[in-house]
Amino acid sequence: MRHLPLAIACLALNATFALAEIAVPMVYLEQEIEHPPTLSNLDTRPSDLGQAGAMLALKDNLTTGTFMGHKYQMETIKVPIGGDLVGAAEEALATSSFVILNAPAADVLRIADLDSAQPALLFNTSSSDMALRDDACRSNVLHTLPSDLMRSDALMQFARAKRWDKLALIAGTHNTDIAFAEALKKSAAKFGMSMSAEKTWAFDADMRRNAAQEVPLFTQELGKHDLLLIADEIGDFGRYIAYNTWLPRPVAGSEGLVPVAWAPVVEQWGAAQLQSRFNDLAQRSMRPQDYAAWAAVRTIGEAVTRTGSNDPEVLRAYILSENFELAGFKGRPLSYRDWNGQLRQPIPLVTDRALAAQAPMEGYLHQRNELDTLGLDAPESSCTAFD
Repeated sequence: MRHLPLAIACLALNATFALAEIAVPMVYLEQEIEHPPTLSNLDTRPSDLGQAGAMLALKDNLTTGTFMGHKYQMETIKVPIGGDLVGAAEEALATSSFVILNAPAADVLRIADLDSAQPALLFNTSSSDMALRDDACRSNVLHTLPSDLMRSDALMQFARAKRWDKLALIAGTHNTDIAFAEALKKSAAKFGMSMSAEKTWAFDADMRRNAAQEVPLFTQELGKHDLLLIADEIGDFGRYIAYNTWLPRPVAGSEGLVPVAWAPVVEQWGAAQLQSRFNDLAQRSMRPQDYAAWAAVRTIGEAVTRTGSNDPEVLRAYILSENFELAGFKGRPLSYRDWNGQLRQPIPLVTDRALAAQAPMEGYLHQRNELDTLGLDAPESSCTAFD
């Protein structure tokens, strides 16, 4: 009899959750693209890149949702190269107001501008394009992947702390290389460092055999510098630069010390547990795009749990409010910038085998949030869609 009050309370609680039962359908929409060839075939691109992170987050949402009476579902739509992406987006939006996008920046904008997408909540998990967070921002798009400038700011904070003030840069010719190179130059200027020399990598020789001969000559022309920056976002030539340079200098950027959203070497703050669960699910290590997709789906789950609603307008308002926090296994709670929809997050600076540091670095203060020292701050942003 002494357990009767507890049993009655449990029944009442279950009845409350039963009344609060809501459905949360989501769609993972991917535009398949043709990736440029690289000199090495060592790095294979997983067929489930991004999708695996979303699936792990779905499992996480269901763990809480089952208890709360929230029914999460996720459909995956992959559009082949040359396929009808807009038609697929219309199909997705007909069934869900929550769409996780794995698509180039131009396609993100095409989808965001659809009439059917205006009341929806879209998550960009694959494009680091600066314009999406700046003058081309859309009020219905949130960004969980760090921008190029967030990553380059993180690296420049570290370089400044090491007093590596004189920089040299080698950039590739692909669009993503050029964009990251521009971000690196902008960040260097922001933190008061000089770019002493720049060169474009345009070799078509097989560096697997010629690196020891070609790279010293190529880098000799860079002159004196403290740190050599590499903008090689497709992983083409950067691996052949380190230990072959004319001057013995540290290498960073796309190679060497790399600023990333996530890496297998991130193990603190409970990250090892997330890494283990992802490995069990996907049979591989979690990559930045996986983490971005995970964060997007978990954002939806956290917002639904806190508001008890599946209304995208209600969830968007809560996600952009000061009350929203996402436990992201990076040592501090993550939140969204209410001026451009970017997820605030620390940026790990990693090598292949270790976490060297995590930005923002100590001493970089901000009147609102130290994470806003990374990337476009409100006064710098040209985004007006969130006003």
